[in-house]
Amino acid sequence: MSQNIPLTTTAGAPVSDNQNAITAGERGPVLLQDYQLIEKLAHQNRERIPERVVHAKGWGAFGTLTITNDISKYSRASIFAEIGKQTEVIARFSTVAGELGAADHERDVRGFALKFYTDEGNWDMVGNNTPVFFLRDPYKFPDFIHTQKRHPKTNLRSPTAMWDYWSLSPEALHQVTILMSDRGLPISPMHMNGYGSHTYSLWNNDGERFWVKFHFKNLQGHEFYTNEEAAQVVGKTREGYQEALFGAIENGDYPKWKMCIQVIGEDDIEDMNFNPFDLTKVWPHGDYPLIEVGIMELNRNPENYFAEIEQAAFSPSNIVPGIGFSPDKVLQSRIFSYADAHRYRLGTHYEALPVNRPKCPVHHYHKDGLMNFFGHSTSEIDAYYEPNSFNGPKETSSVKEPPLKISGDASRFDHRDGNDDYSQPRALHNLMNSNQKARLYKNTAEAMNGVPQDIIDRVLGHYDKISPDYGNGIRKALNALAG
Repeated sequence: MSQNIPLTTTAGAPVSDNQNAITAGERGPVLLQDYQLIEKLAHQNRERIPERVVHAKGWGAFGTLTITNDISKYSRASIFAEIGKQTEVIARFSTVAGELGAADHERDVRGFALKFYTDEGNWDMVGNNTPVFFLRDPYKFPDFIHTQKRHPKTNLRSPTAMWDYWSLSPEALHQVTILMSDRGLPISPMHMNGYGSHTYSLWNNDGERFWVKFHFKNLQGHEFYTNEEAAQVVGKTREGYQEALFGAIENGDYPKWKMCIQVIGEDDIEDMNFNPFDLTKVWPHGDYPLIEVGIMELNRNPENYFAEIEQAAFSPSNIVPGIGFSPDKVLQSRIFSYADAHRYRLGTHYEALPVNRPKCPVHHYHKDGLMNFFGHSTSEIDAYYEPNSFNGPKETSSVKEPPLKISGDASRFDHRDGNDDYSQPRALHNLMNSNQKARLYKNTAEAMNGVPQDIIDRVLGHYDKISPDYGNGIRKALNALAG
């Protein structure tokens, strides 16, 4: 027979009665001295933290990355040090627009965030299930996200806002084409790819830099729902992704992804006919083929969703020696904004939380602040500043990143002017078969429901520039919906 575990207060004192509030006599009011009642109510009032501004609804699990190919000539990062090396990872998948209680099976871009607990610190790859995004300039990110959220007057999603923005920002058309295609509604997190989307850099022990794109190709195959099928699923459950991911891992059916990279030499970008740091563009695989790196497997569910998934904090600012940034303007802004969002949502010391804490030793000079439960991290009590004479942590010059080669004037430029926003969506459209195109046109037309005609006409003009078949296909779908 198991021994009863005593219920205690948060201070560890045994609780004598967890059923009845203390009152002044049999029918008297509750007494203020019932400190445990007050404590329970006060804790309940504070159980929620601010949800993520974007990517609020998410699902996650733990696993490993196993290296299967030697890429040490490109990067000195310890995670890639040898074939067979394994590194622990946590993955969080998410929708972009929906709130914490939104349905999983909505047509939306999916977040694909990974944290690798390497032996030289945490490396976060914070991407999506698409290789591009809706914008190429960080000035537009808050504006774009406003169009995905609720209208300030109606408190409803606004298709008018979305299409008005897209019709005035043709750089978004590549991403919108992916969103309205079959891949805009994968049946589960296991049936979608992941991409770093941005251009990053790798550098090796010789100080050579390479530009890189990260890809995670799912090994389960691409499966998707139509809008009608997704509506039926949502009518039965709003938690379809959570059920699928948790259930698969619980049953031992561990999902896998093949990690690959595309690589360009630091100076070879001069030969490209578009800006390689443009987040709305892909690198053609025929010119820059995928190079296999390893296999990621998710094989452990969290023990506590809130502690390990809701509090998981991913930021592009978390890089390790051998991996670096690029002049990608949107990436540069995310280096600040993601970490700052976590400081606001979780607190100053969010990276000391168990799920965010590196597996390697941590030594820094950050001091005090709310929720500092670890004291200081310098190992010497007198070493709370730097430089010091008390054997405190010192910089490691051997991991200094080679300098970025920067060219051009430090001035503003129009993030749309002079860019070709139609060729790559055209190439994607041309890859689709007739059935895929028919679904693309139908999905796009359905997403325009209720949008003013002048905005529809404006965006159709852009689709005509991609391909007359594309624009006309949407027109026919709109007419079919109108009856």
